[in-house]
Amino acid sequence: MVSGNIFHCRRNSWPAEEYVGRTALQLLDFDGGSPPEQAWRRRLNSHANLLKEFSVTFMEAMRMMSLGVRLWSYVREEASHGRKAPIDPFTKEKCRPSASQGVPLGAVAFREALGESSRIGISFLIFVSRDGGNKKYSSVLAPGHHEGEPDPDLKISCRQISPFIPHDYKDSSLPTSVFVYTLVNTGKDRAKVSLLMTWANSIGGFSHHTGGHFNEPFITAKDNPPVTFAIAACETQNVNVTVLPVFGLSGEGHVSAKQMWDKMAQNGHFERENFEAGSSMPSSSGETLCAAVSASTWVEPHGRCTVVFGLSWSSPKIKFQKGCTYNRRYTEFYGTSERSAVNLVHDALTKYKIWEEEIEKWQNPILKNERLPEWYKFTLFNELYFMVAGGTVWTDGQPPVIDEKPSPGSNQQKSSKRGTRESKPESVKDNHVKLAADQATDGEEQSVSKYAAVHGSQMAKPANGLGPQEPIPYLLSKDGPENVGKFLYLEGVEYIMWNTYDVHFYASFALLDLFPKIELSIQRDFANAVLYEDRRRMKFLADGTSGIRKVKGAVPHDLGTHDPWHEMNAYNIHDTSKWKDLNPKFVYRDFAATGDMSFGRDVWSAVCAAMDYMDQFDRDGDGLIENDGFPDQTYDAWTVHGISAYCGGLWLAALQAAATMAHRLNDRPFAEKYKLKFIKAKAVYEAKLWNGSYFNYDSGTSSNSRSIQADQLAGQWYAASSGLPPLFDENKIRSALQKIFEFNVMKVKGGRLGAVNGMTPRGKVDETCMQSREIWTGVTYGVAANMLLHGMEHQGFTTAEGIFIAGWSEDGYGYWFQTPEGWTIDGHYRSLIYMRPLAIWAMQWALSPPKAILDAPKVNLMDRIHLSPHMIRAMNEISVRKVAPDNRCFPSAAFRCDC
Repeated sequence: MVSGNIFHCRRNSWPAEEYVGRTALQLLDFDGGSPPEQAWRRRLNSHANLLKEFSVTFMEAMRMMSLGVRLWSYVREEASHGRKAPIDPFTKEKCRPSASQGVPLGAVAFREALGESSRIGISFLIFVSRDGGNKKYSSVLAPGHHEGEPDPDLKISCRQISPFIPHDYKDSSLPTSVFVYTLVNTGKDRAKVSLLMTWANSIGGFSHHTGGHFNEPFITAKDNPPVTFAIAACETQNVNVTVLPVFGLSGEGHVSAKQMWDKMAQNGHFERENFEAGSSMPSSSGETLCAAVSASTWVEPHGRCTVVFGLSWSSPKIKFQKGCTYNRRYTEFYGTSERSAVNLVHDALTKYKIWEEEIEKWQNPILKNERLPEWYKFTLFNELYFMVAGGTVWTDGQPPVIDEKPSPGSNQQKSSKRGTRESKPESVKDNHVKLAADQATDGEEQSVSKYAAVHGSQMAKPANGLGPQEPIPYLLSKDGPENVGKFLYLEGVEYIMWNTYDVHFYASFALLDLFPKIELSIQRDFANAVLYEDRRRMKFLADGTSGIRKVKGAVPHDLGTHDPWHEMNAYNIHDTSKWKDLNPKFVYRDFAATGDMSFGRDVWSAVCAAMDYMDQFDRDGDGLIENDGFPDQTYDAWTVHGISAYCGGLWLAALQAAATMAHRLNDRPFAEKYKLKFIKAKAVYEAKLWNGSYFNYDSGTSSNSRSIQADQLAGQWYAASSGLPPLFDENKIRSALQKIFEFNVMKVKGGRLGAVNGMTPRGKVDETCMQSREIWTGVTYGVAANMLLHGMEHQGFTTAEGIFIAGWSEDGYGYWFQTPEGWTIDGHYRSLIYMRPLAIWAMQWALSPPKAILDAPKVNLMDRIHLSPHMIRAMNEISVRKVAPDNRCFPSAAFRCDC
């Protein structure tokens, strides 16, 4: 390993006995008075690094000048409509990003309930009285605050529990969190201890200064009306709970913060009569309303007591900027009242022990696996922060409510009201429903339809009579236990696009492993999208040309920004209908991993269409697609010429996957067709790219055509992760991976940064463009997973450890809980809080494949696909068109399914 003891050195810097005696440690029970072995650690007084953002070189700036001008114009145009452009490198945050961002709280959908931030500045105050009140102590338990004098004989441990529980599609959607304090009295005197949780009311505006906020107390036993958010403590026989419904930071018109502090320091509790107080008056502009809940208990000498606080929100609806509104997932269980937070926090306080047990059942097999490096266990679970804080929307899966009045910046007219669960949509053949006929026009652009609901299934043709100008309808999730709602997550907080597919290809290992039904729901959305077309025009900023927003047969780049599911492809740098990696990444891995034949049949027509769509890029009929001399792939600043290792390899994997899937679904003609393409394409790929030790970047003659791309075996990774046979001989695969390890990993700071995207054969970083010289965190995890799949454990863990060292360790750059898309060799980041690092779960996938793949017959299904002489002759006679087909006349064969 690069630095086998770096994690252990950090752990040993926290010796529990230095702070807490052995007896107290036993009383603290759960966490021993120090962080768990695999926990992220940071002292409250540690220095927060200011993070360094990337910059382009002079030559890169010159090459991108035209793009920059067009992007600047687009950003301003969107701002004039009150919208934020999905990519905006010009608007900088007022505060420079730092390493001090806190730890996210809550379950999968927690951030969606919070709005703009799930990194909450929660303050807990502690007041202690001893010897009948003669000795009093008070202090603040918050980073950066050291007010008051702590009681030296009181030891405090806090653990926070959020219901992030794999395969639990109910509790994992709840916007709530629990804080469990363990208090140990190591002194000789009995101590009265009061813990106080305070909260600033910022609901209803951009900040707590906007005014119009109000607080009110509640007791769940009395069934008082709930509030929009709730803080609470659990009252027991030994713990007394009191509240201060409202206090102000300024003190004008309300109890002041100082008065609140003095009251607690004097008495250790508030008046019980406060529970009878009604709702407070709304705050004035510029005034901050706060609330506090206190839990008081007596702790005997050498005794222990537990105090539990809860925190929850109720924000039942999510509204996108262009008008569509949806109910969040948790409203399936708590209703749509904005005042259901009391029920949420009540249930959290009663269920957290069960949640904790379930989380331990999930994590312990990994945490206790001595074969796994300590840093890996730590990073594996902590990279899941993105599912909480990266921006998620989890709806109930029902159709949207579209406001009668369009929101600012919207070009929509009045639309049909939302269907309810009681009013089922009209049924037609294959469980489809008709689209609403409401029309909206956008200036001189093509008219487009508004949408009703549809549940996609296998179809020979569009059963609902969709015309070529009608874009994708909204999919209604299945009823019954399989309805897990619909799910969106952002590419990143700086690239505001939902479910970006080229990046989701890497990140989705986390969803598929932990919440597979969500992953299949996302794939159904994309399958439905493949078969439809949105002919509204959009401008592509890279070259200034224009085209239609969504081409039939093409997998969309993303599901949109301001109107997801309805207005896809918010990305407008390049025309992604010409990208070569989106369609090949589609579907098969999830079908193989879940063994869900119903899912396979539902998406099969879309798979056929997506594969047939790619024929236009095989311009010489050799079965292999070619790139078009621009960045037509996820590396959207790195130009490709001819056949590329990355896209070509993904295409080989897709050919094999499509043929295998066709065989399993009994579509023999399709299976034969794509097996033959695979045989032809594989020979061409190896002949044109294999140089004896690795696969060249592309088959062109540019200065970087022989570069060593870290991601060159993405196709083989796709195949191996899906249980498919290897694309190449094992010695070639291991040779290429070893080359990547020696050059892209170890020649960059001795392996302490991860894998740089491109290296020259001379061992220098490829400076062709900004992306070739970057280290992409998620790609590094993917490369490491590929190494693990091929028995290269040392190389795989060493490669991935570089991301831990640079991003998470105390010796790194300070990217904890905000892992960026990538960084340069001098530590300058690009795009904080990014989706792709979830690919670390691909490593766990490689170490512990799913049951469906492990239990699959150990036979090469490709060998079971027998090519008939007729098929061989027919394929040899095919004349592949040299130009892209008219997408309005999509071949009917694309919709055939012989399953």
